[in-house]
Amino acid sequence: MRRREFISLLGGAAAWPVAARAQQMRRVAVLVPAQGQWQPRVFRETLGSLGYQEGVNIRIDVVSAEGQLDRLPRLAADIVAAAPDVIVAVNTPSVHAAAKATSLIPIVAGAVGDPVSLGLVKSLARPEANVTGVANMSGDITSKRIALLKEIAPSARRFALFMHPEEPIVQAQLEDVERSAGSLGIEYRAFPMRTAADLRQGFEAAAEWNAHAVVRLAGQGFTLGPDTGRLATERRLPSMLQQKQDVEAGGLMSYFADHRDLWARVGVYVDRILKGAKPRDLPFELPTRFELTINLKTAKALGLDVPATLLARADEVIE
Repeated sequence: MRRREFISLLGGAAAWPVAARAQQMRRVAVLVPAQGQWQPRVFRETLGSLGYQEGVNIRIDVVSAEGQLDRLPRLAADIVAAAPDVIVAVNTPSVHAAAKATSLIPIVAGAVGDPVSLGLVKSLARPEANVTGVANMSGDITSKRIALLKEIAPSARRFALFMHPEEPIVQAQLEDVERSAGSLGIEYRAFPMRTAADLRQGFEAAAEWNAHAVVRLAGQGFTLGPDTGRLATERRLPSMLQQKQDVEAGGLMSYFADHRDLWARVGVYVDRILKGAKPRDLPFELPTRFELTINLKTAKALGLDVPATLLARADEVIE
């Protein structure tokens, strides 16, 4: 939804309380950095299973920054002015923007990084704020991803880490790699990837550094994921990516939180808040299910053998 459309929607906000009383309509605003960064079908299906019908007893307005993170604060302010019952904020930048815009309207964070280290809440168990939700990262997720990649490419030592430099959760991931680099037996360098041009330049710089493997850090830049995998494979570099779609596009493997599970849990939290629960009393939930996807075609093209033990642990194998 573009801002002008959302403003026109705000123009009818005064009529919403009357409609809400007549139909018991609850209003949820979803703030996303870009449309492809959440699981709307899972979210809506979860709410449907809990008794909500769009247009009957719930209204869901999705507001997208269309990939322009600097638009998020203004969009968050517009949402707050419309006074929805709950704000669902997708990914860390949206959660930051929503939390700065209001300390009163309940915010359910979807797929945020570490909410404590990011300063969003005081603790996972008791947020003590108007923000709760579901995190998509555990503290050692990046080192686990590198360890999995090394199971397929044990001789890899130099790892090129591709990341969005303005993404708040990048620092926590780099700290995890720094703590684990010695035990993993690796060196690493970070390369920015705001745009496709940045990505190509990053690969050129990684080649000059003689990188042995590529890891796509969690964060913004989702649209560049498939290109990251393709470029890595073209340059004969094994890659650890963020989403299954990136592996399907030609990358080697991905390992990350199961976002279908996360968005089902976000729907449950929205329901609990609409029924009277306070965000401050709802613990932040951590991911419990992770998806491992391996592309055997890519492994063969790179001359790599995938251990049978790793294949047995994979949720999906592309042949």
